[in-house]
Amino acid sequence: MKTSILKILTLGLLAAGAASAQTTIKIASLSPLSGAQILNGKLVNNGAQLAVSEYKARFKAMGFDLQLVGYDDQADPAVGAAAARKIAADRQILGVVGALNSGVTLSASEALKASHVSMVSPSATANEVTDRGLPNTNRLVTRDDAQGPAGARFMMEKLKAKKVYILNDRTSYGAGLAAEVEKTLKAGGARVVTNESTEEKNDFSTIIGKIKLQTPDAIYFGGIYTQIGIFIRQLRDAGVNIPVVGGDGLDSTELATLAARGANDIYYTTVAAPLEALPNAKPFIATYRSTFNAAPAGYAAFAYDSARVIAEGILSAARANGNKLPTRTQVESAIRKGQVKNLLSGDVTFNSVGDRNSATLYIMKMQAGKPSLYAKSTIKAPRP
Repeated sequence: MKTSILKILTLGLLAAGAASAQTTIKIASLSPLSGAQILNGKLVNNGAQLAVSEYKARFKAMGFDLQLVGYDDQADPAVGAAAARKIAADRQILGVVGALNSGVTLSASEALKASHVSMVSPSATANEVTDRGLPNTNRLVTRDDAQGPAGARFMMEKLKAKKVYILNDRTSYGAGLAAEVEKTLKAGGARVVTNESTEEKNDFSTIIGKIKLQTPDAIYFGGIYTQIGIFIRQLRDAGVNIPVVGGDGLDSTELATLAARGANDIYYTTVAAPLEALPNAKPFIATYRSTFNAAPAGYAAFAYDSARVIAEGILSAARANGNKLPTRTQVESAIRKGQVKNLLSGDVTFNSVGDRNSATLYIMKMQAGKPSLYAKSTIKAPRP
């Protein structure tokens, strides 16, 4: 009897020792988990969670317990910077999936650069994200100086627009995108009526009145669906039915809901692929549905890929460190210099400033509230 008890106690102590031997490594997600952009924010968090779940066994084999921790940035750069400071203070966090928005990515990466916590954004497109050359900041998507010109060329070549009214939401993302559109339109000989900044969220009657007077062939709005969807509804209700074009900020299932009966003749470039355009996405879609009881979208897939890039970077750094816990600096270097193949969005390598060397840009058309793929093109990263 005493021998049996001793064996049980010994086995219990060995099990506890084995459990404690697992060193915890965390990957963080940074996205809006509350507020107006919660839908896309949850896509980022959920996509990252699926990747972390898939990598748990590989990390466990090396003596690590891999976990995901989600941080809410409310799509606000100040909130994102505060969250980033908390991330920096948690020494177990070796990488961040995010942020969703360019403005938050800019503020958070600045807050994290001194601690060398790597970020891989699934969606931030502002040129400044990588123009600063921070070693900890990377992205899987193409830049505004590719997305903006693509939208401008589309208006001139496909919509035959010669006169365009541009709006922007005053954010790093929206204003930067609109500026690129304006530059390309003017270079192509189209007339830009104005590039007007607005933070209006509810009543666009004054702007719509000016649009009616100017009679443009198309409207370009650099911003987010939460604002633009309401604008489009009011625009159509006022009898203005010209095409509205935007960037990937319109890429949300909520756009059709907000635009309501006005969800017609809407076009947008997007850096996050519609899932039907990704040849290997079926297993991911099935797993996402069964795990979260919801349908995924492009940002979930790109967050999943971002988390896989980070996980591979951590594993590579650990192997180079004798299968021991790597430092944040080692992970930072491994991610920037690494190559990850067979992701949902294809193979990934980064240039010296963190831009993906080859990314795809998609053009979507929304008619009767339903988006469909209109065209796509491969974008090479500019030389730093």
